[in-house]
Parts: sequence; structure tokens; C-alpha cells
Amino acid sequence: MAPVAIAAAWFGSPWLGMLTALAAAVMAWEWARLCRGGSLGVSGIVLILAAVAAAVAAALAGAGIGIAVAVIGAAIVFTIARHNRVSERRWFALGLLWIAIPCVLLLWLAQPREIGPRTVLWIFAVVWATDIGAYLIGRQVGGPRLAPRWSPRKTWAGMIGGAGCAALAGWGTARLVDTSALPLVLVSAGLAIVEQFGDLAESVAKRRFGVKDTSGLIPGHGGLLDRLDGLLAVIPAVALLTLIGGSVLTWR
Repeated sequence: MAPVAIAAAWFGSPWLGMLTALAAAVMAWEWARLCRGGSLGVSGIVLILAAVAAAVAAALAGAGIGIAVAVIGAAIVFTIARHNRVSERRWFALGLLWIAIPCVLLLWLAQPREIGPRTVLWIFAVVWATDIGAYLIGRQVGGPRLAPRWSPRKTWAGMIGGAGCAALAGWGTARLVDTSALPLVLVSAGLAIVEQFGDLAESVAKRRFGVKDTSGLIPGHGGLLDRLDGLLAVIPAVALLTLIGGSVLTWR
């Protein structure tokens, strides 16, 4: 999936918006089925529509409108789920926010013409480097488990390895965009930790509902949520840093 994501990020509108809306729909479908034991129901359909609406609103009208649509959608989903006596209605509604808000913020980060596509590609690089480093180093080194109750296969060595690989991705990005390396290296390493806790958060949800994967959409890899859980955590963190200090790629 990486070439498609890279191309959409580089070419920007409307391709990134279309891909983000599609991803939001798929993740919302997986989350609805997760919370309802494999079925959708009316509340699940509304959940999917709300996630797509938030992404489309962000692409067409801006992040503020997109976030408003996500929040209103979560309230509607919760109300419908309560009316239909869905037992996990709080998880149901929170899942919409967890999926939709990062999608909205990704489109916001991508908007500036010069720095936007580079920011999105840097985020992708950090997340992918973290996943690869955590898997390879964690598997080779082993050692103490990071959170055995939530995800028994994750280790402290994997977290450190993922942070190291993310730092390398930050250093490479700094060389490519001709900016100071140290801030980007440090931020990238910090985001690696955020990414892995996003992965752990989804593991908590899957344990709550007694499943190994959010779906079987990607053979051998589970569902789209299983692949993008860390990205969903990293995007809001980058958006917050951008609000505080401007684009991270310009920090010196």
C-alpha cells in the first residue's frame, strides 16, 4: 500500500483526500464490526458515513468543519447505538473520533503547498521506520516485555529499536529538505514512542472484544486498522506540535 499512499501525499488534492476518505470508511467498517461482534446494524452504517463525511468536509471546507462533523457524528452514533441497545456504545462513538480526527488532521497538515506533502511523507517514513525497527530488533534481541497484559509480543528492545530507526528517518528527512537535523531526529524518536503506544491502545481494544485482528482484509496482516493504528496516534501529535511551533520540518 506504500506506493499508493506516497503518490497521494505527493500529488495532494484531490487524491490524498479521496484516499483518506476511503481509508476512513474501511477503518470505520472494521471498528463497527469489532464493536458489534461482526455485524454492522444501523449504528454501524451511520458510523461509516460519519467518518467519510468528516474526511470529505476537511478536504472541501477545512479542518475546523471536519472536526465539527466528527464530533457531531460521534454524538449521533452514540444516540443511535443507545437507542438500539448496543452494549459498547461508548467504544462505538469514541472509535469514530479515534478514526476521523486523525484523518481530518492529516489533510490539514498536507495543505501548505510547499511543506505539506513533505510533512506527510516524513510522517509516513517515521511510522514505517518505527514498525520495521521495532519488529526486527524486538525479534532479534527479545528481553523484557513492554506491556504483557496488552500485547505480549512487544518488548522494550523493540521500542528502543523503533525509536532509533525513526530517528534515522528524521535525519534522512532533514538532509532531503535541507533543515536542521537535531530537532527532526529528536521529534522523530519521540513520535516513535507515540506510535507504539497507539499500537498498544488498539491491542487493548482488541483484547476487550476478544479478537486477534480488526478484520481479515489484508491477508496475513489483519485489517487496515491493524496497519494504521500507530499512524492514528502520530498524526494528532504532529498537528499539536505544528500548532505550537509551526511546521516541524522548519524547526532549527
